[in-house]
Amino acid sequence: MSDQSDLILIADDEPDLCWALEHLLHNQGLATRRALSAREALDLMEQHHFSRAFLDAKLPDMDGLELARRILEIAPDIRIIMVSGYFYRDDVSIQDAISQGLIHSFISKPFLQEEILKVLNA
Repeated sequence: MSDQSDLILIADDEPDLCWALEHLLHNQGLATRRALSAREALDLMEQHHFSRAFLDAKLPDMDGLELARRILEIAPDIRIIMVSGYFYRDDVSIQDAISQGLIHSFISKPFLQEEILKVLNA
């Protein structure tokens, strides 16, 4: 069983992507909780302490960067990784979010397993 400090939030409206991330993280011995919307993610944030969060940039009920802001209000020590098929690493909004500490890392969809592992070990 994973230590509570290893609990990771996955917020994405694509169930298949959630499954892929969960599978990869579980293989690394990490526990996860899944949210298919920003509201679900915020509800989970109130119930659990997460060390990291993988957030989709575009959720049906909220922009991923706004969700990141709200999550940091609840848990300022969480490491947020933005996962997106909409933005690119060199987009101004992503670079600003990283420089402001809103997100810690960015991964483009589709992603490679190695990219996720690299972020986990950073």
